[in-house]
Amino acid sequence: MKTDPTIAIVGVTGAVGAEFIATLDRRNVPVGRLKALASARSAGQTLTFRGQTIVIEELTERSFEGVDIALFSAGSGISKKFAPIAVRSGAVVVDNSSAFRMDPNVPLVIPEINARRIRDHKGIIANPNCAAITALVPLWPIHQKNRIKRVIISTYQAASGAGAAAMDELVQSTRASLNGQVYAPKVMPHPFAFNLFSHNTAIDPDTGYNDEETKVINETHKIFEDEGIAIGVTCVRVPVLRAHCEAITFECERPISEDEVRRILATAPGVRVVDDRAKNYFPMPVDASGQDDVLVGRIRKDLSDPSGHSIAMFVAADQLLKGAALNAVQIAELLPERAMA
Repeated sequence: MKTDPTIAIVGVTGAVGAEFIATLDRRNVPVGRLKALASARSAGQTLTFRGQTIVIEELTERSFEGVDIALFSAGSGISKKFAPIAVRSGAVVVDNSSAFRMDPNVPLVIPEINARRIRDHKGIIANPNCAAITALVPLWPIHQKNRIKRVIISTYQAASGAGAAAMDELVQSTRASLNGQVYAPKVMPHPFAFNLFSHNTAIDPDTGYNDEETKVINETHKIFEDEGIAIGVTCVRVPVLRAHCEAITFECERPISEDEVRRILATAPGVRVVDDRAKNYFPMPVDASGQDDVLVGRIRKDLSDPSGHSIAMFVAADQLLKGAALNAVQIAELLPERAMA
């Protein structure tokens, strides 16, 4: 892998695409050349990267000639069609969609957890679901010390998880509501302003779980390489712009104290403890937005488990950063190192 790779961003005009650009710049990732790819309707528009004007190109089958790394965030349909083409052209693809996550031949990577799996790639590396990343970054260091055998997660997921159009709908519908106007939802299935609702993915008629919940379950098993963990998830969309929150209760094989959890998380990569009981100050979307770390707080005993094996906590993370663009860029940063290992 080159030390000054040509990097292509697929879906550059979307919310995650914009964060790809900002994250590459902020982290001083070496980029010899940047290719900005999007649909035909965006072709010809321009953006700025490190003082240079980049013309957005239409995504075609010839877009990946000379590309070393391709960062995809344009939906699973686009990924399924164009990621194999990019690989055949010689690029390594880091894909933010669900297209390849459960493919046994594709590594599903959170660098703080399983960076070693990067070297197993056959051209494509999958970025996990944002809700899974938010939960697993703080759960992993605990799992390493005292195996987690059961976890219950309730999510409070921001509009950003559904893209820039959903974020705009939240803003517009909130403005309309405050002005006493009726706003008919166009992106979301239900009113977004001052409301919350079950995550807007399909419900399995047999299990009652939606696709987002199933993703969290399956991806946790794959990333932790532990099919025996019992997982229950309820995913909810809330009127927040860009940071997901989650209430997590986990049960370990051995007794564990809240002080031990705090000690483990205090030095865990990608985690920042925000746990001030005296001031009732804990992780919030307003604080997580724009931050790389997963914020963790409300660490306390689960009083429903008198055995002392269970802990409850609350977490928040920027869905567009650690939940998407940042995680993918971290993978890209490790590609040269892992390719030579």
